[in-house]
Amino acid sequence: MAVIGNIRKHSTFLIIIIGVALAAFVLGDFAKGRRGSREVNIGNVAGEDITIMDFNQRVEQNIENTKQQQKKVRLTSDETYRVKEDTWKQMVKEVLMEKEYESLGLTVTTDELFDLVQGPNPHALIKQYFTDPETGQYNRSLILDYLRNLDNMPAESKQQWIQFEEYIRNDQLSNKYKALISKGYYVPGALAKMAYQDDNTAAQITYVASRYSELSDSLITITDVDYQEYYDKNKELYKQKASREIDYVTFEIKPSVKDLEAAKKTIEEIYAEFKNTEDVIRFVNNNSDAPYDSIWKKQGELPVQIDSIMFNSEIGTITEPYLDNFVFTTARLVDVSNRPDSLKASHILIAYKDALRADPNLSRSKEQAEKLADSLFNVLKNSPSDLTQLAIQFSDDGSASQNSGDLGWFADGQMVYAFNEAVFNNRIGDVTLAETPFGYHIIKVTGKKDPVKKVRIGIINREVIASNETYQRTFAKASKLASENKDIESFDKAVNENKLNKRTANNLQKMSNYIAGLKNPRQIIHWAFNENTEVGNVSPVFDLEDMFVVAVLKSKAEEGYPDLEDVKERIQRFVTNEVKGKVLAEKMKAFGKDIDKIAEELKLEKTDVPSITFSARNLQGFGAENEVIGTIFGMNPPEVSDPIIGYGATFVVDVNKITEAPDKDDFTQNKIILMSSFEQRVNQDYAYRALEKAVEIADNRALFY
Repeated sequence: MAVIGNIRKHSTFLIIIIGVALAAFVLGDFAKGRRGSREVNIGNVAGEDITIMDFNQRVEQNIENTKQQQKKVRLTSDETYRVKEDTWKQMVKEVLMEKEYESLGLTVTTDELFDLVQGPNPHALIKQYFTDPETGQYNRSLILDYLRNLDNMPAESKQQWIQFEEYIRNDQLSNKYKALISKGYYVPGALAKMAYQDDNTAAQITYVASRYSELSDSLITITDVDYQEYYDKNKELYKQKASREIDYVTFEIKPSVKDLEAAKKTIEEIYAEFKNTEDVIRFVNNNSDAPYDSIWKKQGELPVQIDSIMFNSEIGTITEPYLDNFVFTTARLVDVSNRPDSLKASHILIAYKDALRADPNLSRSKEQAEKLADSLFNVLKNSPSDLTQLAIQFSDDGSASQNSGDLGWFADGQMVYAFNEAVFNNRIGDVTLAETPFGYHIIKVTGKKDPVKKVRIGIINREVIASNETYQRTFAKASKLASENKDIESFDKAVNENKLNKRTANNLQKMSNYIAGLKNPRQIIHWAFNENTEVGNVSPVFDLEDMFVVAVLKSKAEEGYPDLEDVKERIQRFVTNEVKGKVLAEKMKAFGKDIDKIAEELKLEKTDVPSITFSARNLQGFGAENEVIGTIFGMNPPEVSDPIIGYGATFVVDVNKITEAPDKDDFTQNKIILMSSFEQRVNQDYAYRALEKAVEIADNRALFY
């Protein structure tokens, strides 16, 4: 209600903004039309188009599934965005894997799918969802009964079953594919023997190391050639996706003192009426930003300002309004009771035409539903254990196919009122009948927690909303920054002069959906990636939730390999260490291979390592030093190495002795370890990642959202 009120207050102002935005959109498309038609596909994967219609249809389907799984009426904008991201990945994978399955001739036959669903040893999910709650074991008759009655179920249940079968099919194809790759991997005996030797051949060494951190940067000179040499060797490490960096300033729309005074006057008027109203529920629904909450609360679950009062007062007590985070709140104690914290029940829902959320194709009348519910109730009163089987056969609750009517534990008050009270008012093991807006429920009470004191209260929350005057005044400040400063220099100057808080967001990707402190920042990212936005450009005013934002494009990086100048700052430390390594190596060479002399003259400590293996990868005191360890196992002891330019220091190593791994003939265990490591990578989708990198994927999502 607060949001609606906000829109109404600022309706004239919003119409102007929307009009300007619409004109810009139309003119923008008109201009684009001269260069070419607008892209109609959201992407292309290995030559196959993913249309926006197919994508949106899948998104809607996944949103509905997510809402059901999370038991939510709606998703937040962030949650919806994540669903879209997951849907894109899902569809890309489907296209790639279907092509892969087809090229390899992998299929799941009708008979095979039949066995996976209703055979003697079905898919793991079938076993999970069709378990007898009494025994905890898979019951094949439950799936057979379910399938026999599938034609009589709502369209929603049928669609869910089709999706379920498709998941089983795809999972079986995936398992075949992974098995094909895993079984095609062979570990030769020589490779297994090498792995054994790498793990068990040990070197005894003494080394000296001159750390780069102990040589002052001022004692070396770094040239452009040094930078270029390092970059050429390590170029692949710096390959990048297109990214943008912006600075931005936020202008929060906060209520003024005048707005607070107006809101306080309103809540005081409501408070006066709230004391005397007889219909608390209707009064709360008519005057609060949030609807009446019928859930019973135990002590500690209410706001701290009212918790103690509500649990130590008489019914009808009302608290004086208080302000917290720009929200005025007043509460009235409606009822007190000793109630279980949680309840558990199973049910069969018999819906009828026009009942809440009923299948649109359902033709059953309310009278017919009541008659059927009465019949089932009479059966179950005498045989409560039959509820599981009858729920699969008759229930119009779409989840019955998965849970056989078992709702599990739920918080007291979580369910619709009539259902909740039916469970509360009956004993564990009882079967009862209740009517709700969803239809008729045959309910079996299966559990209750110990009762505790609870209260039911009516809470009125009234958010203090910024007035139209405050809204326009804040917009004027943001507009002034955006309109009077057209480059980064003047933007920064204005920020400093007006003591504004400037923040930076770097490495923004084309499909990013996060900028610190901002909600729904996609329009800012669209602007930053627009082909007409240049480095130094200042944005128009962006109207986000409860704030205006002005941004400046600080830098941009296109996809591919950056120029050396663009990465110079990032690679400076690595280049510095390489140059230091060369300088230190020359100093060490002056003393030949006399490790004692090197240690004495350069004031280095000698370190003894009694045992190190090739597969260890780490050097005591330094961590990963692959160059050093590789050199050690390429030497013939006793031998002293030339200076080795490592990651954290320059080393000279005296390899005293290398003890070969004990002889053995059977390397089966080593083969098993290597095979297991490979299979683990296959199961972690490394094969798919390789496919994804090998094909051309055109991602046009940024054009659509």
